[in-house]
Amino acid sequence: MTTTTYTYEPLNEITAIRLVKQLKLFSESEALTAREIGDGNLNLVFHIVNDQTNKSIIVKQALPYAKVVGESWPLSLKRATIESNALKQFGSLTPELVPDVYYHDENLAVTVMEDLSHLTISRTGLIQGETYPLLSEHIGRFLAHIAFETSDFAIKPQEKKELVAQYINPDLCNITEDLVFTDPFFDYNTNEFEETLRSDVENLWTDEEAKLEVAKLKQKFLTSSQTLVHGDLHTGSIFASERETKVIDPEFAFYGPFGFDLGQFVANLLLNTLSRPAQKRSVLLDHITKTWDVFQTTWNKLWVESKVEPFVKNPNYSDYILQQTWTDAVGYAGCELIRRTIGLAHVVDIDSLPDEERLNAQKAALRLGRYLLTHQTEISAHDFKNLIEE
Repeated sequence: MTTTTYTYEPLNEITAIRLVKQLKLFSESEALTAREIGDGNLNLVFHIVNDQTNKSIIVKQALPYAKVVGESWPLSLKRATIESNALKQFGSLTPELVPDVYYHDENLAVTVMEDLSHLTISRTGLIQGETYPLLSEHIGRFLAHIAFETSDFAIKPQEKKELVAQYINPDLCNITEDLVFTDPFFDYNTNEFEETLRSDVENLWTDEEAKLEVAKLKQKFLTSSQTLVHGDLHTGSIFASERETKVIDPEFAFYGPFGFDLGQFVANLLLNTLSRPAQKRSVLLDHITKTWDVFQTTWNKLWVESKVEPFVKNPNYSDYILQQTWTDAVGYAGCELIRRTIGLAHVVDIDSLPDEERLNAQKAALRLGRYLLTHQTEISAHDFKNLIEE
């Protein structure tokens, strides 16, 4: 593979093909087609394929600004390196649950990786009625391995502190700090919601009990470097089929709280649940329960095997960490439900519903989000069925 030094410039279909040939991922003689498929706000994504052999790869390049706003919202290109490193780290722990990374260039902010187009983005599939029977087992195992094995329970403190420094990600963390933990709870112009929701939103803005809990969770997000977190683990960041699950897009990765990724995943399952008729909700609620059950089982197995932290010999310590993790996850799920309803970035699960159904789902999401925030310590993974019914 070539070691050419590149200078940053945004790729297009032609230059993306040129790049992968220079990298010897395809031969010069191969006829390739490239298509820009990025539907996010931060990156260019090219699907490159040899139509004769069906060999294909993905080329992802970070842009120096947020596409949703433009050049007035600059972003560091370092996030591409963070994403590449996170995928490799995840791959070293759960190789079957992330795409292979073939190449990364820091100057060009490009990562070349395995094509997963034989799978479906899980948000899209869930909206279409897919059930993904192994989704919760895979994500529970993924979250537990990453949470435990990148924490002080599995690696020496000095090594872990070096990793914390490696994954400092101020631009992307700032997006989360603003759009998840701050803006939706105040009358800020980044919020987007329908006028029919205004009374519900204004009630939230004056709800000091709920806002106090958000402030506590934000403080933990800002200061608690417990483990490497994906940082944006919603159902749009997961490819799936009936037998496979692949986690993608960890450009928001940093060292944060144990419960953050879990809370985001749970919240996005809840958002899809709220978009469904009552008789079709149980499969999503079962996924929430199983994700947490698998997380706990996997965590406890790793806990028993750990030889780094002397206090792991005390089983009550594991119970304490798990309880703290779940409590935080409930709170973070509450924040995510609210921000995906009235903040800058919504979810198509609910936004695609007809008017009356959409309004009902949005109101329910706000009520549920507030309830999770104010009852974090009282809710188990088995309680969501009753909460949704109420």
